[in-house]
Amino acid sequence: MARRIIWGLGLAAVFWVGLAGYAYAEQTIIAQKVGEVPVIDGSGNDPVWEKARAIVTQDGIADIPLTLKAVYTDKEIFFLVSFPDPDESRRHKDWVWNKASQMYKPGLMREDVFVLKWNMGPKHVDLSVYADEPYTTDIWFWKAGRTDPVGFADDKIDILNVSETPKSMKITSKSGKPMSLQRLGDAGEPAYVDTLPVEYEGETLPNFKNQTPTASRADIKAKGTWSSGQWTIEFARALHTGNGDDVQFTPGEKYQFGVSRYEIAGRSPEPEATQPLYGTGDTSEELYLSFSQ
Repeated sequence: MARRIIWGLGLAAVFWVGLAGYAYAEQTIIAQKVGEVPVIDGSGNDPVWEKARAIVTQDGIADIPLTLKAVYTDKEIFFLVSFPDPDESRRHKDWVWNKASQMYKPGLMREDVFVLKWNMGPKHVDLSVYADEPYTTDIWFWKAGRTDPVGFADDKIDILNVSETPKSMKITSKSGKPMSLQRLGDAGEPAYVDTLPVEYEGETLPNFKNQTPTASRADIKAKGTWSSGQWTIEFARALHTGNGDDVQFTPGEKYQFGVSRYEIAGRSPEPEATQPLYGTGDTSEELYLSFSQ
């Protein structure tokens, strides 16, 4: 399932080219059956992780290696993720006071994020945001500022469609087809709510405030720590959530997924932002999850 693409990583654009470029392979991560569970604190130091075999996949946009491990019990599945990052970024679009207009405007700070993107359909699909065929995917979206402080990852669904849908973004596929990307939050309240300051309260203010998520939006526990130029993130979720907006895991089956160090949003780079490639993320290597017995 090699994909032929060219990544233009300058600050002007991200280009897809269908005739020549870079081909990624496929890998399978095997979730090891364990009798104990790791503490979801972002340390990755629990002995249980030593029982799992790591895989390393390359992020085509960030151009960095991503290391993953997985373990599971009869009820839950856990992932350990690590990747290099020169600095810790937990602020996101802080409100910055504009003296000329006497109002707050979104700033240029962008938080660190990590995404797991799961195929929810019965057939193999291209999980790229620029795919030529429709899909529905379960998105586990860890955000260093908006979800990590309360110990969760955001739980959403991405729907790539051939027709435009409400609150969707227009996407041009690899072959030039017009597509539509819709992102829906799972049922329940998210781990953060936006703020909208009106009167002056300081030069810089948070763009959001944290809260405990509810219902299906609270399915994924996650915690990350940054140390010595590396992020370590731990995820935990029930194998079966009972919610129709989630992928459900059954040991013995195999599941297609992809990962990204940046948000997968199909946007152009933001040259002035602290992370210019924020929003340009995409899946690169094709990954599969299977289970040891």
